[in-house]
Amino acid sequence: MQYKELLKKQLNSICAIDDNAVDALSEPWVEVRFGRKQLITKSGEVEKYLYLVIDGVQRAFFEYQDKEPTIVFSYTPSFSGIIDSFFTQTPSRFNLEAITSSTLLRIHYNELQELMNKHRSIETWVRHALSYVLKGTLERQAELMAYSAEEKFTTLLRRSPHVLNLIPHKYLASYIGLDPATFSKLLGSIKI
Repeated sequence: MQYKELLKKQLNSICAIDDNAVDALSEPWVEVRFGRKQLITKSGEVEKYLYLVIDGVQRAFFEYQDKEPTIVFSYTPSFSGIIDSFFTQTPSRFNLEAITSSTLLRIHYNELQELMNKHRSIETWVRHALSYVLKGTLERQAELMAYSAEEKFTTLLRRSPHVLNLIPHKYLASYIGLDPATFSKLLGSIKI
């Protein structure tokens, strides 16, 4: 697999995994490609895969009235997928869409479960990864509930300034709970 080193680097960035477990966990991933605007996972489906983004940008969103609020983005070299559906094996409330043409590696739920049963360090890795996901989710929830529009905007740019050139602004506005006009106004008025 040509992306094995990137995968190993991402695995070890979360927590150290013994070499045998890393080798075992590196094997079952398969490369897949999705076109621009293609749905990877549809609402109502059970997420079967955990992904690692090799190239491209994806977003998870849900449909609410006439809107599509964005809840998370993924791009190189992050993990992706509808994580709650993946680990609970229950139907997803969310869609996962390729915003741009995307190349991903994926591992099936059953393969990951089997590896977690064989290698304690993989199970530990999953626990650590989920802990970071929960931490980020709670921080973002607090920001969405309490921050002003300007604070949401500046927090996004302070944390991830590169997204302005990577992700369409209408999706960034949705992600931080602003309408596109307010986002555009803030973009023009705040020094970056």
